[in-house]
Amino acid sequence: MSIQNVRLEVMQFLEKKVDHFMEEFLIPVEKIWQPTDLLPNSENENFIEEVTELREIAKDLPYDFWVTLVGDTITEEALPTYETWLMDVEGVAQKGENGDNGWAKWLRHWTGEENRHGDVLNKYLYLSGRVNMREVEITTQHLISDGFDIGTARDPYKNFVYTSFQELATYISHNNVAKIARKNGHKLLAKMSKIIAGDEMRHHLAYTEFVRQIFQHDPSEMMLAFQYMMKHKIVMPAMNLRHSGEERGSLFDQFSIVAQRVGVYTGFDYVDILRKLNAAWEIDKITGLTAEAEKARDYLMHLPDRMQRITERIVIPNTKYNFKWINPIM
Repeated sequence: MSIQNVRLEVMQFLEKKVDHFMEEFLIPVEKIWQPTDLLPNSENENFIEEVTELREIAKDLPYDFWVTLVGDTITEEALPTYETWLMDVEGVAQKGENGDNGWAKWLRHWTGEENRHGDVLNKYLYLSGRVNMREVEITTQHLISDGFDIGTARDPYKNFVYTSFQELATYISHNNVAKIARKNGHKLLAKMSKIIAGDEMRHHLAYTEFVRQIFQHDPSEMMLAFQYMMKHKIVMPAMNLRHSGEERGSLFDQFSIVAQRVGVYTGFDYVDILRKLNAAWEIDKITGLTAEAEKARDYLMHLPDRMQRITERIVIPNTKYNFKWINPIM
């Protein structure tokens, strides 16, 4: 049987558990938080006072922090891109012979939860008065229309490695934003970011469980897929960030430097995620591997230490970058 057919069989087997996965890792729409629960409510009489307070506190947050918060928001708002790419994965179909394909059902519900993140952050940026919303909106539209290639093709194993990694990365990013906001006395933004981070952690646990179960059914190919993704490095969703009139991806390097400088997402976080994935999937204990997969495991086991040494030698520049997204403090 071909490798592709085995992957399809595994996906079809796991599809039977999708309802269980949804019950365990997702929250019903009627019970989960909504953006209005966290932001000043325009229906309330004290709305203007609450917005005024929010804007005053926002003035004290540093420039680099705003850059990373805007970049995170734009990334979250590019959900249509991510759902489109995942819907094309082998084993995922909008419709099956007996109704909705289970994986498509999972992806739609997952997207529904994720969509709230960009929604609440966008509204916060709008209310803050610190952001040029038109420039933010232009960058968001570009990011969605440009699309991006994460190097997984239609391979479900590689895609689940990617989502396992990326969901943990977004947890770290939002959690660090919450810490910085709290340190600067912005309780509302801290609470918002902490709650978003909680969603990301649930999603991370879901995708790591998918990979864990694939390891049980097809260990060698899953190990090779994991190695492939780590060798080629995880492409960040924000890789194509750009301002109006600029080339695709022209902002990413600057944005990445600022995110590291402010401590929202660093090279050390990347290495820590590698360690966590190795531990979560207990790759040191997996048996029945082919000789090629054994070599892949050896590579993965040694990779975090090697990347740690490389990361320690990286010097983050103090260059001041000009982002059109951020308004000066008046």
